[in-house]
Amino acid sequence: MDARLVAVAGGQAPADLVIKGGKLVNVYSGEIYDGGVAIAGDTIAAIGEVDYAIGEGTRIIDAGGDFITPGFIDGHIHPESSNLSIRSFAEIALKHGTTSIMTDLHEIGVVGGLEAIEAVIAENQATDLNLYFVVPSHVPFSPMLETSGGEFNTEIIKRALARPDAVGLSEAVGHYILAGFPDLMASIDATLAVRGNTVQGHLPDMEGPTLNACLAAGVSTDHEALDGPQSLERLRNGCHVMLRENSAARTLAVQLGYLLEGDYDSSRLSMVCDDLHCCDAVRRGHMDELIRIALATGLPFIKAIQMVTLNAARAFNLDQSIGGLAPGKRADINITTGPEAFTVKSVISGGKQILDNGEMLVDYPAAEHDAVLLDTLSLLNPITADSFKMAAPEGAAKVKVLVMDTLPWIPITTPREVVLEVIDGVVKCDVEQDVLYIAQVERHGKNGNVGKAFMGGFTLKSGAIASSVGHDNHNVIVLGTNFEDMAVAVNRVVEVQGGQVVVEGGQVIAEVLYPICGLLSDLSAEELALEKDKVNAAIHERGSQIPIPFMFLSFICLAALPNFAITDKGFIDVMTQQIIDPIIGVEA
Repeated sequence: MDARLVAVAGGQAPADLVIKGGKLVNVYSGEIYDGGVAIAGDTIAAIGEVDYAIGEGTRIIDAGGDFITPGFIDGHIHPESSNLSIRSFAEIALKHGTTSIMTDLHEIGVVGGLEAIEAVIAENQATDLNLYFVVPSHVPFSPMLETSGGEFNTEIIKRALARPDAVGLSEAVGHYILAGFPDLMASIDATLAVRGNTVQGHLPDMEGPTLNACLAAGVSTDHEALDGPQSLERLRNGCHVMLRENSAARTLAVQLGYLLEGDYDSSRLSMVCDDLHCCDAVRRGHMDELIRIALATGLPFIKAIQMVTLNAARAFNLDQSIGGLAPGKRADINITTGPEAFTVKSVISGGKQILDNGEMLVDYPAAEHDAVLLDTLSLLNPITADSFKMAAPEGAAKVKVLVMDTLPWIPITTPREVVLEVIDGVVKCDVEQDVLYIAQVERHGKNGNVGKAFMGGFTLKSGAIASSVGHDNHNVIVLGTNFEDMAVAVNRVVEVQGGQVVVEGGQVIAEVLYPICGLLSDLSAEELALEKDKVNAAIHERGSQIPIPFMFLSFICLAALPNFAITDKGFIDVMTQQIIDPIIGVEA
């Protein structure tokens, strides 16, 4: 028991900080009323009428009639998708009112395992962002279909679950639950054996019996619903529905609009980002942007705040610590405007003021990174133009191939059959038919695999692009119109130990570097956004109309996202979880 906290709450000692003169947003009662918050150390001592807690030495913040809300919580986010190091990510998240995140840091684990994740968590200790660790459920994410640098099995998961910041198991894939993968099932059992832990789902396209089976296995949340009916089915079955709005999947308004029509109970609904592009973080925001979308959809203000605070905390059984303004809760507090033109003006995290009327009061220095996070790209074999050539059946002049097309609004792929020419025994892509070469090169120094396929939807007219960011294996993904530029692009990514590059005519046209695990930069969010703008512009100049092409490209490697993928092991039929040949026939 914190004796001083109790004394402040009871009026026997002065508060360290008092916020007064605001409209208190009470997520427990669903009310908004005049009041304030008194803080002792990093904890809330009192709410409502708090003048009695003011004494000599108490710092006072006048809310000026603005709204006082709990700090926002993102219950499912991969900070790595911003390509920001954790300290740079913490700055931009806190600036927009996010004081707590639940994350598996899975992408870091893919590269360097639990040791690398623990190194990043240690770096975050220098920030004021409250981080809860949701342990990755399996690495590789798609066993037998990809090569990763790190590994997570049940024994490693048990060790990770013993950490004081661990709150459950992340992204248990529905297909693997249904298949009864022994290691995953044992990990779910180990998680649920610890009181309070939860199992988070990854359940795309699950419905009816398949959804029921995953929930019966112990999954309690899912963030993969794409529309209202999918969200409602999960809600009706007792699943906590994480309504997702991220840079590559903007589905929040559709889901919320449907649920609002039915006036369903919202206590098991929260809003999450999942993957946040750096440019979006700078120009749109984080959880504050999701609130704005929700309000524009017609969600009442109090419910919108509940969905990024108390509801998110409850999904992890953390509502006794965070998620609301009440005595004994962590002092995470935002001062905001009202629902019209909603903006976060000031932020307090753990009792410390971070933002004051839009001005950041903190600046976290770049970390001295642990060696496990650096120099992570290693090729077993040299990469040349020949590495990407796909041989046709002997004697064929034309072949029929299966092309995977990305949808323009979300990186989910659909099939298309196309006839391509064969020259000197090699299948040629066809820019006019929007058919490009795509490949993934194993970069963890384990086997030297190069998986190859054909890609549509990116409409690239010349050159090649390559990236060391490729979910969920983070091998080097390369897309191009010719083999020579593809080789230059891959070799440049490896040379700089991670990044994203654009190549044409054998020359690097634009690039951005990610020296931390091949995924992250120590630049500030604002600085990195400008670098990304240059790279995106170079791709757009070469014909692509996808606003954030590298983020879309990174998801084409994900062998658990419908309907097709490319990994270092080949062309993946996600629904059957098999490696298939992209050449499906010979044309006369």
